[in-house]
Amino acid sequence: MPANSDLPSLGAGLLSEPQLTAALKTLELTVRRKLDGVLQGEHLGLIPGPGSEPGEARAYQPGDDIRRMEWSVTARTTQPHVRQMIADRELETWLVVDASASLDFGTVNCTKRDLAVAAAAAIVHLTSGGGNRHGAIVVTGDQVVRIPARAGRAHAQNLLKALATTTRASSGVRGDLHAGIEALRRPQRRRGLAVVVSDFLGPIDWERSLRAIGAHHELLAVEVLDPRDLTLPDVGEVSLADAESGEVRDITVTPAVRRDFAAAARDHQLKVHRTVRSCGGPVLSLQTDRDWITDTVKFVAQRRRGLAAGVG
Repeated sequence: MPANSDLPSLGAGLLSEPQLTAALKTLELTVRRKLDGVLQGEHLGLIPGPGSEPGEARAYQPGDDIRRMEWSVTARTTQPHVRQMIADRELETWLVVDASASLDFGTVNCTKRDLAVAAAAAIVHLTSGGGNRHGAIVVTGDQVVRIPARAGRAHAQNLLKALATTTRASSGVRGDLHAGIEALRRPQRRRGLAVVVSDFLGPIDWERSLRAIGAHHELLAVEVLDPRDLTLPDVGEVSLADAESGEVRDITVTPAVRRDFAAAARDHQLKVHRTVRSCGGPVLSLQTDRDWITDTVKFVAQRRRGLAAGVG
């Protein structure tokens, strides 16, 4: 079975209401069937870690997160102390979803927007229950759509529907991931899980804002890519169009061009990953030509093993 063949197409937000509802229902059933019982356990389903409410201070130990330093106690005792965290009974998860024109692209089994909505569905499923709330900020480049954080299955379904139907930006308008992250940063929200979903192909002008998010929330970046974002096929002469700027350029795809493109794409991806990690979060990489459910399960399993071994 081809990778992602069970991921329903959401038609870039152009499906009729009955078709969209049916597609999202299929997606929900896929997520529930394949993830239930696989990733159960920790309260923060995707990122097991400390809770979000401050508890008592204790002496610093090697390996403790320096973001938890309790400076007033450290100054008073002259010994480094960290603030222990107590897990909330209710978790608030916020998604920042890049819905710029570059996500309405896919050359394999689905578009990157379909994959972004699927990733959001998995995150919502893994962090639901117990009164947990979910909110979202969807950014297109010319608008920022805010979906308030609420609990319940009906709200989760409406949130996913909003992600799938947000109208793409006008031609010539570039995405603005920085604006979406800033919209999550301000006003400041209670501690929780912050998830940024994007192809991250634009300029890395969001580092400072993401670092502020990572200092206040558990952080996760979900990278959604298509194989053509990373490599060019051997097709000779071809016209390439920038989905966001509308610019069209005719080029001849030679072996040298393919090598240069692949090297530049890889360098940018590595820089994105380094930047996210420096802001305190891991990266879950998903591709339209891969099994996104399997990649999600592997990511969470590796993350949990690393945390159990004391590796952040």
